[in-house]
Amino acid sequence: MTSASPLPFHTSPPSMWTALCIVFILVPGAGADSPDPTTTRNGGGSQCGEYTNQVLEDGMCRLVATLPQLEEKRCPDMFRCTDEVSYWLHENQERKQQVAALQETVTQLQQELRSHRHHIKALEHQNEEKHQVNATVEQHFSELEMRYVEATNALQLQGSLILELQDQLHNLTVLMESVKQNPGCMINIVRPNPLMNAQEALHPEVQHVRSCPIDCATIYYNGVRRSGLYTVVPAHGGMPVEVYCDMDTDGGGWTVLQRRADGTVSFDRSWRDYREGFGDLNTEFWLGNEHIHDLSTQGEYSLRIELEDWSNKHKHALYQSFSVEDEEHQYRLHVSGFSGSVQDSFSWYHDKQSFSTPDSGNICAEISHGGWWYNQCFYANLNGVYYRGGRYSPRARGPLGPDGIVWYSWRDSDYYSLRQVTMMIRPRYFRPRLSP
Repeated sequence: MTSASPLPFHTSPPSMWTALCIVFILVPGAGADSPDPTTTRNGGGSQCGEYTNQVLEDGMCRLVATLPQLEEKRCPDMFRCTDEVSYWLHENQERKQQVAALQETVTQLQQELRSHRHHIKALEHQNEEKHQVNATVEQHFSELEMRYVEATNALQLQGSLILELQDQLHNLTVLMESVKQNPGCMINIVRPNPLMNAQEALHPEVQHVRSCPIDCATIYYNGVRRSGLYTVVPAHGGMPVEVYCDMDTDGGGWTVLQRRADGTVSFDRSWRDYREGFGDLNTEFWLGNEHIHDLSTQGEYSLRIELEDWSNKHKHALYQSFSVEDEEHQYRLHVSGFSGSVQDSFSWYHDKQSFSTPDSGNICAEISHGGWWYNQCFYANLNGVYYRGGRYSPRARGPLGPDGIVWYSWRDSDYYSLRQVTMMIRPRYFRPRLSP
């Protein structure tokens, strides 16, 4: 059996020791970083035995040496193995340095691992963003596809409408040719009229007018009592023309030929413009000499001229007989039978005069900047320059003479321009009826 005794110690008689001695040495910090708390080393010779160390809780190292007994049955001197112990301690210190280096390597590896994890998280975040972007792009693409389908459907619908309109236009063209060849016409009403009853308005494309209205008086006799735009077909001309019907003045039934109201339309126009007509039927316009000829020669017509100055004074002139010849005769004027609330400045001087425009070579038309039935030059000119305020200077736009909207007898002056004028006709023997 063996027993252990702490070292260092003093040698005692053999009787005081057992056959084997165990030495304990406490070394501060020795072996503290060793991964194995207990390390065993063999000595270099037969007398140096084995050595172990262990880390204690207080940070100290416990060193235990187990030495073989001497022949005299006593414990050997511990310090004879000093070199061996020093070698073991030195080796233990190298292992400690290796462990420290390993720990540093592990720390670096841990930092790299954290860096790699961070990089992986960043890549995952980028991947999520790319996924979101892809989802957004897919959503936009889906919306674009839906819009493309809607646009395609709308385009197809518009194509169908265009084809339908083309068919209607073709039918209307054929109809107009038929009307032109046969004055006793039957025309389709292409669009609903607000004056139709509810049942007729449901199917405007199949409604017919059995006898075409030749003027606004005919429309009046058909029961229409509201002023506005209507289509008439003159008996001799045969071509439909849109006109403004005055259903209010002196019983109604008037077809308006000309209107001046605000100066928005220039009447300094060519022969062609005056022949075909120009302006806006709702404001200022000239219906057109060709239409005036067709309307005024299909029967006996009277002419009414409404006049208003810049002080809101209103007067009128009425002529029992009015007509205009064709272009071959330069739209020569025939007007007579004056009455009214203003003195006549028109028929007595302009009757039987040809129509002239600034481009026809007539000096009066050039001076007056408008088309009219001039006679060296005029006492009445309702197509002159629109001067606001009434009076204008002889040296204004026309230095060679007056060029305003003139009715000489209004103020016995050529240099007063009226504010509003309207020329309109209706059958001479027209008789207003009670409204239905």
